[in-house]
Amino acid sequence: VAIKKINLKGLRKKKLKVNELMVMKINRNPNLINYLDSYLLGDELWLVMEYMDGGTLSDVISKTCLSEDQMAAISRE
Repeated sequence: VAIKKINLKGLRKKKLKVNELMVMKINRNPNLINYLDSYLLGDELWLVMEYMDGGTLSDVISKTCLSEDQMAAISRE
């Protein structure tokens, strides 16, 4: 598993994070990392998700050049 830690202290868009959590909780897709559980520890929300080898999506995007057609195909899937 992977744990995403979100610091809630000073977070201005808490409602947006709660909505994101609810969407992750009810949606399952074989092409997406699935939500497993969440825990509130002090000022941190810990999201437990399936582990995906290769790093975070933001890391992959920042180190990869894709054509518009490739981006469209990935988005479609």
